[in-house]
Amino acid sequence: MDAKRLLVLLAALVLPLRDSAAAPATKPNVLLICVDDLKPLLGCYGDPRVQSPGLDRLAARGLLFERAYCNQAVCAPSRNALMTGVRSTSLGIYDLGTNFRESIPEAVTLSQFFMKQGYRAEALGKIFHVGHGNHEDPASWSVPHFSAKSIAYLLPESRANQGLTREEALFANETDVGKLPRGAAFESADVPDTAYPDGKIADEAIRRLRAAKNQPTEPFFLAVGFLKPHLPFCAPKKYWDLYDRSSFTVPSLRTPPEGAPPYAPSGWGELRQYSDIPQTGPLNDEQARTMIHGYHAAVSYMDAQLGRVLDELDRLGFGSNTIIVLWGDHGWHLGDHGMWCKHTNYEEATRIPLLIAAPGVTQPGTRTRALAETVDLYPTLCELAGLPKPDLPQKLEGRSLVPVLKRPGRNSKQAVFHVYPRNRRGDGQILGRAVRTERYRLVEWKKPGAASDTADLELYDYQADPLETKNLAEAQPRVVAKLRALLARQPEGRPQISRVSAPAARPRTDRRALFERKDANHDGKLTREEFLANQPDPSEAPKRFERLDRSHDGVLSREEFIK
Repeated sequence: MDAKRLLVLLAALVLPLRDSAAAPATKPNVLLICVDDLKPLLGCYGDPRVQSPGLDRLAARGLLFERAYCNQAVCAPSRNALMTGVRSTSLGIYDLGTNFRESIPEAVTLSQFFMKQGYRAEALGKIFHVGHGNHEDPASWSVPHFSAKSIAYLLPESRANQGLTREEALFANETDVGKLPRGAAFESADVPDTAYPDGKIADEAIRRLRAAKNQPTEPFFLAVGFLKPHLPFCAPKKYWDLYDRSSFTVPSLRTPPEGAPPYAPSGWGELRQYSDIPQTGPLNDEQARTMIHGYHAAVSYMDAQLGRVLDELDRLGFGSNTIIVLWGDHGWHLGDHGMWCKHTNYEEATRIPLLIAAPGVTQPGTRTRALAETVDLYPTLCELAGLPKPDLPQKLEGRSLVPVLKRPGRNSKQAVFHVYPRNRRGDGQILGRAVRTERYRLVEWKKPGAASDTADLELYDYQADPLETKNLAEAQPRVVAKLRALLARQPEGRPQISRVSAPAARPRTDRRALFERKDANHDGKLTREEFLANQPDPSEAPKRFERLDRSHDGVLSREEFIK
């Protein structure tokens, strides 16, 4: 072999090795955006009125799921399904106050699994439900969770004269709230975006992204939980001004489906916790238009904060190597069937927005009619990130959506499943286990483990009756039998588990008495040093001082501290 041919052969052997060493595989980052009470009432979902440019822009860079559903239409159980990959019916948790580790103490959450694969996992805002007796899960995050108030008022007339409103107290895990005053159901304050919590969450997300830029060898799993459009509908005035209230129409169908069990609809007790809302009976048309206006304003406010985060992600150069998922925890009734809030098995409460942008996998601006449910996201994100198949203490109940992300026209599954509990006279708590196919929804109401002939049934045909005007269960027994067979393949729902080790809720704090104890020199003000003395959480207390110091003069007045 001559010298020239030898050099060519050596080059062929050496160059691939050098290229491989120079370009090691890089793990993709994950930006998981969770939005509280967001239904698919968005521009990208075809609504002509709502202004949601941030969400629309995200939809344009990835795949939009037209038929995505939650596994239970209430915050804590829905978020448990997201983070554990397990449905409420398997956890046996249907309420707000029971922590998921009461059911599976050794569960490995989605973020924990990513941490085991070398990711830095961080959480901002509402990811798990905190409040009503429930608490954060420190094991799920690499650093302490960044919290924000779920209920936050800026105008004095919206708040209690002193202390907390009912909903503020419930989210603060305080007890004895029944006699507390009710806060406003909405607020329009002429303030900057960062005055409300979602603006602060966006600011913190931007700071975390910038910090991640300085750690290029450590992939991030950043979970950002926006609070709006959850009640109360508090948003800066400029977002209310985007809409003309008189242009909103109240749904014409204001009654539950004909033939539905009397306990199946919601009494929308959540909204009735707020002032100027009737304790019984319907809203009048003006009240209804105000609520619809407030929901739209809150959506547009949240959307603007999302847009800021996406802008920074792209400015920092993360866009080409970051999987972005936007997920709503459940839908929301906006007066349809005469109902408000979530808490039902009906379409408006259970259908959710789901957007996924995965570089190199999804195609920009695509849509799919494939069925998806919340528990699918755990295996989907693991596969997208190239992680090993999870081997966990809990059994994942979802199916990876990656085949659909690659081919949006294909089907994913025959049906999705969800549940809601109710109390039935003579039976106590029963479960409404539901199966949703492309065309139908069947709800089977009975006690866990009870004979099938004890069940009340609901059947809705969304091809013939998209507004769910009539329960068709008695009229279509063959369809019922087919759907019950699908439901029978699922594990029987567990009864609600007992809270054997739930932390005791805190009694309400007498803030006036606490102020007097801290005011060492009795001058009617608290200096920073007086406020920080003997705080149980010294790392978080300085942030709390800054939030309370609304006058920004470096001291807290009695009014600032108490309110």
